[in-house]
Amino acid sequence: MSNVDQRGLINPSTGFDNQPSDLLSGPEAAALLGVKRETLYAYASRGLVRSVPSEGGRSRLYVREDLERLKARSDARRGHGPVAASALRWGEPVLSSTITTIGPEGPRYRGHAATTLAASGVPFESVAELLWTGALPEERPPWTLPQDPALPASRLADLVPEGAPPLATLALAVPALAARDPLRFAATEEAELPRARALIRRLAALSALPSGARRANTALAEPTITRALLVALGGKRSDRAEAALERALVLLADHELATSTFAVRVTASTGADLYACVSAGIAAVSGPKHGGACDRIEAVVAEVGRPERARAVVAARARRGDTVLELGHPFYPDGDPRTPPLLVAARAEAPRKTSVAALFALLDATKEAGHPPPSVDVGLVALCLALGLPPGAATTIFAIGRLAGWIAHALEQRRDPTLLRPRSLAS
Repeated sequence: MSNVDQRGLINPSTGFDNQPSDLLSGPEAAALLGVKRETLYAYASRGLVRSVPSEGGRSRLYVREDLERLKARSDARRGHGPVAASALRWGEPVLSSTITTIGPEGPRYRGHAATTLAASGVPFESVAELLWTGALPEERPPWTLPQDPALPASRLADLVPEGAPPLATLALAVPALAARDPLRFAATEEAELPRARALIRRLAALSALPSGARRANTALAEPTITRALLVALGGKRSDRAEAALERALVLLADHELATSTFAVRVTASTGADLYACVSAGIAAVSGPKHGGACDRIEAVVAEVGRPERARAVVAARARRGDTVLELGHPFYPDGDPRTPPLLVAARAEAPRKTSVAALFALLDATKEAGHPPPSVDVGLVALCLALGLPPGAATTIFAIGRLAGWIAHALEQRRDPTLLRPRSLAS
């Protein structure tokens, strides 16, 4: 049986606290499951439900999270499979998490609004630490690299074909870095945090590999993730550019159970190492229905070319039934609150740049045609165009920012002893 610190503090061995909302008495637990007390005791003895002694020690209290999970599984077996299936399509939550919640104002990281963090200039590294530990550092934490040698950038650069998108280099780099880390298996959370910091730093720098190992090594020497990315991707380097990219990384750091994040959690539930979890996220984000959204937006902007062609392109695409831009979001019917800060930064950085003007002309044309507001992907592409970043940079920046959230979810999922294994529903 698990033990809980009765002072109300989170017990590191269980990962939950003993507040009334987290623990139920025996009769309450049995009622929630709709079973007899004897059945509840059997579940507890089999390790399906954790329990702790009550303050008096004469009875036991049962963990609500375990009970609700067990009930969901039971409901699915009793014919509620359609409910579970619909939940996997922008439906009800299917996992318990304390990391990020989503409301009309956008995502909240551990209770902190992402838009407020971004507007306040909170560094990306600080937001990552908040997602991982629940504590927001007052200043940017220094992410130092360990002394052990990482894979030489030149060796990876030899494997990257000319013209490869930066995201492809991340997919290549993660398993290569994993192979050189023999201590990655079953690592404690204390050991994982330095590994996570080093992994993000290295991946930000290695996104330069399509341009050569020398640029990657230069980026690796930069003290912050934003500066490393600007060097790696060959963008403008100025205080304003760094601040704009910082805001983007903060806004993209997590978005609850997005598809790539769910892939990370499924992988983490198997006990896989951190590199494998991150690889799962990168694999998911590489798909055209996820990170590929930024690539489609770049293609439409290139098709428009000049701002005065925007209306004609929107009309032609509508006539063919083609997607114009990534518009609307199921969570934000009134518009994604993460998008405006990125569009404002893009307009401030390069208001007269042709590609930026073309994208804003597209937004005007789609609004006139009655389309929903733009997604955060549109804002990210606008910023990348304004900063002079190459094609594919937006998807890469998305992945680097989301690494913070992926790692937070991997660490949280590991505290859950169960394996994520949904059931299928015969059609």
